[in-house]
This record gives sequence, structure tokens and C-alpha cells, in this order.
Amino acid sequence: MPSAEGRLDLPVVGERQSLREQVGHALRVALITGEMRPGKVYSAPVLAAHFGVSATPVREAMLDLAKEGLVEAVRNKGFRVTELSERDLDELTHIRQLIEVPTVAGLADPAREAEFEALRPLAEEIVTAAERGDLLEYVAVDLRFHVELLSLAGNSHLVSVVRDLRNRARLYGLDALYRKGALADSAREHVWILDALGRGDSTEAEALMSRHIQHVRGIWADRPGE
Repeated sequence: MPSAEGRLDLPVVGERQSLREQVGHALRVALITGEMRPGKVYSAPVLAAHFGVSATPVREAMLDLAKEGLVEAVRNKGFRVTELSERDLDELTHIRQLIEVPTVAGLADPAREAEFEALRPLAEEIVTAAERGDLLEYVAVDLRFHVELLSLAGNSHLVSVVRDLRNRARLYGLDALYRKGALADSAREHVWILDALGRGDSTEAEALMSRHIQHVRGIWADRPGE
């Protein structure tokens, strides 16, 4: 949850990774949990003071996030967290439905069960991350799972498009979902999708994938501050 009076509850970083990597990691956590709010501008020097580092690694980390569309530079002020409207989220969801649902359903084939089983550890990692409330790990493994699953269709351009869509539409409401005790249920949908694909049940895989994407849209609807 965002801190009172505009303060951010950000950690002081250490020295095992580069400062740029550590700051980027911490900023991602703040974005996912809603600590950093969509539409608000944050200056590199102020963030650097929170982290206990110079402004340079903060600027570098923010530029990395800007390349992904998570923030945008504001001249002489800092970086604004990208804000998506309800229409934006609906349109992104619609595109994902058009691309991912038929693609995943088309993979259903018992002869490919070994390929699906190779993804099961990732699906289980998503559940584990959800159960312990590790939101950054959840997002990272979730992205990897979906990218690797779609890669089985053999269309690298499709995978790039979906990766970009997912990066631009962050899972805003994960923290709220975890606090409600419902995040693990959402995570288990990944396992069920693999089960259906391994059985060759394209109809069930299609229904599960469509429901999963709609579930994610519901998570977005519970964004912090709304």
C-alpha cells in the first residue's frame, strides 16, 4: 500500500548486484504493489535519497523501465508512472484474447505432453510465489510461463507482441488480490491449462485460457487508488 504523506517505503540497496539492477528491482516491486502510483511524477534525486544511493543508478534504472513503457520521462521533472485507462485495459485484454486463446487452444495434443510437462515446474513456481506473496517473482515467472507456452506455436513475432502487451499492462492489483487470499487460486489456472493441453482437450484449454485472461482483467480493475 502507498505510504502516508507521499513517502515511499523503499529499501536501502546493498552491493551484491549493480546498483542499477538493485534499484530497478526495487522499483519494479514498487510499481507492482502500487507503492509508486500511476500518473505520479518521481524525480531521480528524491528516489535516490530513499534508496541511499546517488541519482545516477536511479536514472539508469528508470530509463530501463521507460524502454518497457512502464514509466515515461518528464522534462526537467523526472519520470511519470505510465497510467492506463479502463479503455486501454479493455483493449489490451481484447487483443490478448484474440491472440493467446486460439494459439494456446491450438497446441492441445497428447503427443506433445512432454513439452507441456516441461513447463509444469514454472506453473508450480507461480503458485509457490503466490502463496508466499512474492509478487515480483510471481510476475517474472508468470511472464516466462506464458512466453514459453506461446513459443511452442513456433511464431516468434506473436511471442514478441504478447510480451510487449504484458509489459505495458502490469498486474496492478496483485497486492490486493494476495491480501484477499485469492492470488494462489489465480496462479493455479496455469497448472489447469497444462493439464487440458496434455489431455488434448482444446475446448477446455480454450475456456481456461479465456477465463484466465478475463481474471487478469479483473485484477487490473482492482488497481490501487481506484
